[in-house]
Amino acid sequence: MNNSSSSSIQQHHDDDEELRRPQRNQQQITNTTREQEETTTTPRCEWDFNLSTVVSSHATGAATDVLGVIEFDPSDALVATGGIARKIRLYSVNSLLGGCGGGGVALLDHASACEYYICTPAKLSSLKWRPGSGGRVLGSGDYDGVVTEYDLERKVPVFERDEHGGRRVWSVDYSMWDPAVGASGSDDGTMQMWDPRCDGGGTCVAKVQPSAARSSVCCVEFNPFGGALVAVGCADRKAYGYDVRKMSDPVIVFDGHKKTVTYIRFLDVNTLVSAGTDGCLKLWNTNDSRMIRTYKGHVNSRSFVGLSVWRHGGLLGCGSENNQVFVYDRRWGEPIWVHGFESQLSRSAQLSETGTGFVSSVCWRQVGDDHCTLVAGGSDGVLHVYVGKKKPLAY
Repeated sequence: MNNSSSSSIQQHHDDDEELRRPQRNQQQITNTTREQEETTTTPRCEWDFNLSTVVSSHATGAATDVLGVIEFDPSDALVATGGIARKIRLYSVNSLLGGCGGGGVALLDHASACEYYICTPAKLSSLKWRPGSGGRVLGSGDYDGVVTEYDLERKVPVFERDEHGGRRVWSVDYSMWDPAVGASGSDDGTMQMWDPRCDGGGTCVAKVQPSAARSSVCCVEFNPFGGALVAVGCADRKAYGYDVRKMSDPVIVFDGHKKTVTYIRFLDVNTLVSAGTDGCLKLWNTNDSRMIRTYKGHVNSRSFVGLSVWRHGGLLGCGSENNQVFVYDRRWGEPIWVHGFESQLSRSAQLSETGTGFVSSVCWRQVGDDHCTLVAGGSDGVLHVYVGKKKPLAY
């Protein structure tokens, strides 16, 4: 890292270290107790899930529109999607949830449901809102290896970074520090951290190559709870944790997947979930790299099918190559809910464009107590909105 960025990050964590230590110890005790209470008994679904809204396109002859990424904004009032169609589409959550007043499924068209869209120069693989921007700045990673930030009010790019040698950027994320630092993982085998405040494409403050074979870096996520850990998932079947204050070597390695690690998400301060093309999700303890649980049921052998966690409810969501949405409870390795994702394309069109229909992205809305919202996107460009309500307690 350069001196200014390194000292800023170091000072941020040094100031908080003494305050966090007793909280961290208590959190570890709480997590251990939770893990002891979680058993391998038969999974039970404590939620009633229903399909609320379907958003598709009535246009005929349109190019394939695999939805590779879905992201809620920090206020959970907007949903952004991106993918093969080279468009960032923005939807109002109220419009997606409010179109169905009679209890049935609302059928909407992208053209009318979308608040607005921004055309992009390349296919998109990742979207992430930049913290501290008031929901105004949205970062993206694309197939041309470029990281771009867009001003959503003016609908124009305001920052561009092209430091991955033209190799596809799979994942973009931002730290929760003030000011925020960005990170991108790419097919060039590196994860790079950069400062978007700097001119000239953003100064690289750190760069790591997790795999000696330079395997693709498929996913990156900072600890969203403010810790110093940044997690990286790779095509070498492993995930790595780096301390941002000293990025020379990983401080922890998560070794358990049999194929590429495609996604990684922090579930709480001491646990994270990884997804792989071995058809498994895995829950890990970040303190000792211990694997807590494996989740199986969905089909995933070659595609990016999405992974999202609803931290408050302890639920995991992912897609599947058999065109279904899966929901897991963190306590059980088997799914608690599965829903078919009906394709809007003809079978022949699917085979010619994508080989087969599959669910390609999912995202939980991070609000609610006795209710939840899950948005899923398909390889045919169709968007599904699911709502869940907590079941009454049985006495």
